[in-house]
Amino acid sequence: APQILDAIAIAKNAKLPLLIPIVYNTSGYELSETLGVLGDCIDIYLTDFKYASEELAARFSGAPDYPAVAIAALETMVKQRGEYQLGSDGMLQKGVIMRHLMLPGQLEDSKQVLRRVFALAGNQICYSLMSQYTPLDGAPKSLRSRVSEEEYAELIDFAIDLGITNSFMQEGGAAEESFIPAFDLEGV
Repeated sequence: APQILDAIAIAKNAKLPLLIPIVYNTSGYELSETLGVLGDCIDIYLTDFKYASEELAARFSGAPDYPAVAIAALETMVKQRGEYQLGSDGMLQKGVIMRHLMLPGQLEDSKQVLRRVFALAGNQICYSLMSQYTPLDGAPKSLRSRVSEEEYAELIDFAIDLGITNSFMQEGGAAEESFIPAFDLEGV
């Protein structure tokens, strides 16, 4: 957080035109205190909400407290930014986008994520519901498949029935290996 604040101050002091909003991209595993320090400098929070289940959070991320930490962080983000705002050009200027990557076989957990987040923020935020999970070599057995079109369609129907109106949804083909970077430092 201190380095981010320093970078923003340098840009502002150099009189660089900050024509675009400042976006803070996060896994959602953030302390509210950190977000409090950043609050005045961040226009848009782009946050994940990975799991509602402590058991899944422990198994896949080694962080059983992820759901509690993520909901507290999201609450802070929503309090700071309020309802999202679009500019006259349609570009998001202020607010929160909550991403949720659906995992194969975890439809009920994804529904619980949406229930919790919608209870907290309603349609003040934008929801990005992603189906692009792509299994990699060495993935745990339960994560060796892709999200089925049926599972994802059921999640979308659930979101609509819940009352979510501000959302991004993916079309088929987003879970192709061509979307995965090589991670070989080529071109870096």
